[in-house]
Order: sequence, then structure tokens, then C-alpha cells
Amino acid sequence: MAVLTTLRPTTPRSRLLLAAALLLCGCSLAFGVPAALSAGSKNQPKAHAAASYQTGIADEGTEMFSDPLWQQLHTHITRYIAPYDAAVRGYSLMKATTWIHAAEAQHQQVLVAFYHSEYTPTRMPSIRTYEQDTKKFMQLFPRVHLYQPWNETNRGNVRYTYEKFNSPTAVESAKYYQALRRVCPHCTILGLDILDQNQVAPTLTYISEFKAELRHLRVPTPTLWGLHNYSDTNRFSSERTRAILGAVSGDVWLTETGGIVKFGGAFPNYRGSGLRRAAKALGYMFAIASNYSRIKRLYIYDWTGGTSSTIFDSGLTDAYHRPRPGYVIVCAHLHAAHCNVKVSSQ
Repeated sequence: MAVLTTLRPTTPRSRLLLAAALLLCGCSLAFGVPAALSAGSKNQPKAHAAASYQTGIADEGTEMFSDPLWQQLHTHITRYIAPYDAAVRGYSLMKATTWIHAAEAQHQQVLVAFYHSEYTPTRMPSIRTYEQDTKKFMQLFPRVHLYQPWNETNRGNVRYTYEKFNSPTAVESAKYYQALRRVCPHCTILGLDILDQNQVAPTLTYISEFKAELRHLRVPTPTLWGLHNYSDTNRFSSERTRAILGAVSGDVWLTETGGIVKFGGAFPNYRGSGLRRAAKALGYMFAIASNYSRIKRLYIYDWTGGTSSTIFDSGLTDAYHRPRPGYVIVCAHLHAAHCNVKVSSQ
């Protein structure tokens, strides 16, 4: 806490750090319920999520919906990433059907983000194929009305040893957005689902190229955008979020965000250090969302972490479904009951 004495509360970043610190310092050593932030100061973010934005949990596993820890959060929105060709691929469709039906049984409003095929992940679909396949998907799930054309559209071509897939160019993204509007003109279609990235300049360029292509296609500029601000949240900064908000008009949903427990060399989990860092990041995540009135939703990703195959781990619970320190931060912020739980060290 000594570092806070060097901060200048008049700067946006300082206000966010102060708000996150206040959120966290209210926790006991056992990660009990955090104290509420002061709502009276103009120099601090709003105290409560319900005042300005909705909060939900995103995950691809159905176990979340039957977990009492999730149920006591009383959230009403969730997000699922589906291959664009899920409707015509048996295994992908089975997974999507099971998950969406489980979410709807819990009265969740589902946001679906389309993504690369699980069968041909390095091949970008033609506009015609994308339109045909997504139309079939929407017909299968008539109660879903919120869609994103492509998950983390600016992530680029990924060539990890365990995963290989391609992402669309800004021009392709504009055409997929146009196609999805044709398929469902009455649906809520978000514009880009954008990743902030450590260096935000390429992200801003991508947004600019996307908007230019929409003008070329004579498609109205979106007024609702998706943002994954992992870099800001976990580096305790707001500069990337602020820059992206400046590059788009309208409202923004943080369609993926959260505290990273483990991811590569930048975010290790040495002797549980990642758990403590992720909990702190989740407090900062809420401070960012509270500080910008155009942020209307945030979807925390994800629910279960700590499995042996996990490369990117931001789970609120571990592989044995035990709550982690970050869960307590989320639980207390949402004013749910029984937040003073015994947390996992994994």
C-alpha cells in the first residue's frame, strides 16, 4: 500500500489504482468481503457495478451453470464463442446446443461470438459461406439475439505448437459484419470484437481500416463495440481502453476481461503469485468499467482454470471447482451472499 502515497489522485490512472486498491484493501487476509468504494468523491469511480453496467461470466463449459458458486452471483448475461460453421458441423453443434440450452435454462441472456472453424481453423470462409452457415445457426437458436461477427478479430494468425488459426483482415471483418446484418436485421450485432494488445497502435489501425471499408460498402458505422481489455486490466492501466474508446462512437461492452492467473512468461503463477495478481486485476477491472460511462457491460472470462492443459488461465475457480481469491472479489462486488469462502491456492 505504500506505493499509493506517491500517486496523484487527479490523474485517471491514479483514480483507477486508488479505486482498485480500496476495493482490495477491504478484504481480510482470508479474502473476505471487500469494503464498498466511496460513492461521494468525484475523483473515484462509481462504487457499484449495477449503477452503470451489467456484469456476467463467460465460459465454454456447462459446469458453471450448475455450480452453487456461480448461482449465488445472480448474473443474467453470459457469452459463448461458437465456430462460424457450428450449424453444419456435428461436434461443434452438439457443444453449442448443450451450452446454449443450459444457459437458457438458467434464464441467461446469451451473447454469441462467432470464431474460426474447429475443422478448418486456418481457412477464412468466403462471405457466402459465412452468411449461409451463420444463418443456419441463428435459425437453430431463435432466442439468441446478440451476436458478434468474429471473436478477437484483430488477434492475427496464431501459430502456437498447440493451436493454429487465422483471423480476418479489417476488410474481411467489415464484410462479415455486413453479412451478419443481412442475416438478422433485427438482432443486436456488435461491431468489432477487438483485443487491446500490449501495443495498442495496431489495434487502432485495424479499427480505422474497418470503418473505412464500411464506408466503402455504404454500411452504417456500428454504435456498439466489443473490447477485450486484458492488457489494461492486468497491467493496471487504462490508456489502451481510453484510446479505443476515442476511436469508436457509441457504447462499448467489455466482451472479455478478467484477471490472468497464468499466461506465458509475462504472467507466471509462481507459488500462487498469479492468483494474488489476478485478484488485484479483477478489482482494477471493475474500476475501469466504473470510470467510463460508455462501458455498459463486462463479461468476465472465464469460470474454470487450473487444468493441466490450460495455457491461458483466468479462471475464477480452479480445476476442482474451488473458489480462487479472484472469485471473492467478483462475488463481493456483485453484492452476493456468502462471499467469505475458503479459497483455493491453485
